[in-house]
Amino acid sequence: MTQQPSARTPPPLDGVDTTGSPHAQFLSTEHWSLLATRSMTWNEIFSRTGTYLTVLSATVIALSLVANASGFGQSFRTFALLVLPVVLLVGVGTYFRLIEADIEDAWLVIGMNRLRHAYLELAPELEPYFVASHHDDAPGMLKTYSFRSRVGLTHWLSGSPVIVGIIDAVVTGVLAAVICDAADAGATLRTIIGVLAAVATVILLAILGYRKVREVTRNYQPRFPS
Repeated sequence: MTQQPSARTPPPLDGVDTTGSPHAQFLSTEHWSLLATRSMTWNEIFSRTGTYLTVLSATVIALSLVANASGFGQSFRTFALLVLPVVLLVGVGTYFRLIEADIEDAWLVIGMNRLRHAYLELAPELEPYFVASHHDDAPGMLKTYSFRSRVGLTHWLSGSPVIVGIIDAVVTGVLAAVICDAADAGATLRTIIGVLAAVATVILLAILGYRKVREVTRNYQPRFPS
């Protein structure tokens, strides 16, 4: 009785020259589709980040104009309490969308690595000419991302979600300080509460982002590990 191939271990592909099947054309079409989708994902990342920074810059300019016109009195505090929550809402939404976009981009990279593995099954002699990886595990994905199996702390800190998350933390700290000022709290208390709110926001966003990534990758099993 012939054994059926496993769902997680696809059978080797037959060469086009021996079977006449247009496998290479199918794989190439899928590769370009994934590449186009990945380009759209990166465009969305840049667009979302740019939109948030534009909203933040416009808010800062508006706050400065109100402060020059009315001083840092009740009018300024009222205006700040109205616009800063909106900016924070946009920032938090941007942060989580960037996390989702990075996850989607990782899946696209995994798909492209699997297609490269199929290319090499069709033509193994081409392996020395491939720069990106043909494995769909974590080291293979990182090699396609950065052409190395590991990346340092600076690479993660320079990512768009981290930068947006830090900005969100600063906005949260400023909003907390404005609320304390509206409640007639002292300067020292305002500073302490603002710093604590910013630190708590960083920790909370980091935990939520990590849990989201962990939720997606927990049950993932690579088909073509290194």
